[in-house]
Amino acid sequence: MQYSLEQDRKDAIITLDPRMPMAPASIEQAGLDPSFLLRLASKCAAEQDTTTASHLADRMKLPKVIVNILIKELVKLAYLEARGLAGEDVRSDIRYALSMKGLEYAHAASRQSQYVGPAPVSLDAFCRQVALQSIHDERVTPERLNDSLDGLVLSNALVEKLGPAINSGRSILLYGPPGNGKTSIAERTSQLFRQTIWVPYAIEVGGHVISFYDEAVHHPVSEAGTESHPKADQRWIECRRPVIKTGGELTLDQLDLTFNEGPNVYEAPIHLKASGGVFIIDDFGRQQVAPQALINRWIVPLERGYDFLTLHTGKKFRVPFDELVVFSTNIAPKDLSDEAGLRRLKYKIFVNTPSRDEYIRIFKSYASGTGLAVSDPDLNLFYDRKYSGDVPASCYHPKYLLDFVSSYCNFNGIAGNASLDMLERAWEGVFTSE
Repeated sequence: MQYSLEQDRKDAIITLDPRMPMAPASIEQAGLDPSFLLRLASKCAAEQDTTTASHLADRMKLPKVIVNILIKELVKLAYLEARGLAGEDVRSDIRYALSMKGLEYAHAASRQSQYVGPAPVSLDAFCRQVALQSIHDERVTPERLNDSLDGLVLSNALVEKLGPAINSGRSILLYGPPGNGKTSIAERTSQLFRQTIWVPYAIEVGGHVISFYDEAVHHPVSEAGTESHPKADQRWIECRRPVIKTGGELTLDQLDLTFNEGPNVYEAPIHLKASGGVFIIDDFGRQQVAPQALINRWIVPLERGYDFLTLHTGKKFRVPFDELVVFSTNIAPKDLSDEAGLRRLKYKIFVNTPSRDEYIRIFKSYASGTGLAVSDPDLNLFYDRKYSGDVPASCYHPKYLLDFVSSYCNFNGIAGNASLDMLERAWEGVFTSE
């Protein structure tokens, strides 16, 4: 097979990356109990009438040398029987089928745990890998920050506060009046981090499997079916740093392991899936559980960088807490938590209402995008009428007003023009008088 120079460069870059988990050369290096792997192999073999070493290696994401050892042991125990070659070529894989004794063994393994798929990684391996690819090790530059905030109208003072806070990889509290870009700022953090990380399909703890990889939040660098580096441990997927956002629906239960009693498989909590990435808690304080209770739950993780989870058996174990946590709220910090809790939120950044100049820039930018005409005299007069009293300007106002104008003009078949009269009409149609 011939490789292009570009491919050679890519291969060299991957090979030189010390963070890449390397394929295990033995069962011991895989970090799993041999009996666990034998049970998993039997369940994978039970998925079809016959199987081969290549099929099991692909299904379990283990090197063929390890799978051959497992097959040899299963044959020795009379759980697997050889059924001839898989093809006419003498170099073809041997086909195997479970014996009656092997089927009983596989069914017993399924009663213990119905998990079938890639072999999990050990908890120790997971902890080591998270440390190798820590979000604290990636530097956010001013150029990246400005690029990620492109399209948002923010004051220089605010941007100067955001940079060091995000670059620290520690917790951030964005607070201030509603509708001024806190959520947008938090979401833009997904564009700041360029490094990739390796995410396991599953983690093994005390013989139990914790499902980890989640297609909804983990986005692989390579397309499905694309071969990864041959020296990489296939139990890991190279992904972009995850960004998980939750809001008013967040409960304390979501921060613990979810035990699926039927299949006897756990699901990792959302903040653990965010390891190496960004975890956004939007509308903080609007959850059914009190914000003080949520902060209390995170005191140890935020302060010490690790968390404790518990299996249904009562076994507790420690996991890394390595992520940028961003809280976004419209509630005053003093109403969220006591001083001890707020102390754990390292950076507190006030996102204020826009100045007159910022408001007009936002207005004109959105009007340009929607194709609506607007005159400076009308816009300035409208601003003086509406925001000279007790009503504060807000970053979301221009969009709501111009959306109304656009819909009104389209319905009546008239030219799109955000005139003073039309903006007054929009104000009455969008905002309440009390």
